[in-house]
Amino acid sequence: MPSQPGGTPEARYAAIVEALITIPEVSHAADSMGARKSFGATELKVKGKIFAMLSQGRLVVKVPRARVDALIAAGQGERFDPRRDGRLMKEWIVIEPASREEWLPLAREAMEFVASKS
Repeated sequence: MPSQPGGTPEARYAAIVEALITIPEVSHAADSMGARKSFGATELKVKGKIFAMLSQGRLVVKVPRARVDALIAAGQGERFDPRRDGRLMKEWIVIEPASREEWLPLAREAMEFVASKS
């Protein structure tokens, strides 16, 4: 089982931001003037589209529906319900800090998926 980096979810997410922000088409909501928080998180975007965020101490990423299904089947996450009303987003998954799934590779996967759709 891969080991997770230590630290708080915020520190782990900051490491993702630091690793990916050097990619030319990637931006971070906190870097924007007058940035607002949609979904209650600071988002990472590629080509202007959100691909990852930290929400309530959990990593939320956009990946293909089949990947979401596989991660859920493996017990590594749950579908994202941004409105908390049961309307789940099919291509978004929430990863708990205790999950075995490594955050940075998953964020990279999400970035590549979203970039390919633009």
